Amino acid sequence: VQLVESGGGSVQAGGALRLSCQVSAHIHSYCLAWFRQAPGKEREGVASIDMYGNTTYVDSVKGRFTISQGNPKNNLYLQMNDLKPEDTAMYYCAAEWNTHCSGRYNYWGQGTQVTVS
Repeated sequence: VQLVESGGGSVQAGGALRLSCQVSAHIHSYCLAWFRQAPGKEREGVASIDMYGNTTYVDSVKGRFTISQGNPKNNLYLQMNDLKPEDTAMYYCAAEWNTHCSGRYNYWGQGTQVTVS
């Protein structure tokens, strides 16, 4: 199973980016998520979506970021609006094969850099 992120880049504060993650597997029971890690900081869960479409967000991105899936479902997206300098980080997508999001992610992408100035 491979997860490949794309869509990162540099943007000014207040701008927007859309991250994509392609999961190279046919998924049935799953939880997909976006994480981020800034230099010198711990990895942080940003958003998740389970097989039922239930979503969660870390408080700092609520109202600004939206996690979604495409068709087919193994395309994952993170729409990021009103970006702030504190959103600067390497963003990773992750997957676990489960009927709900337990936090035990088995698969990770290589990451895509987001820089907000």
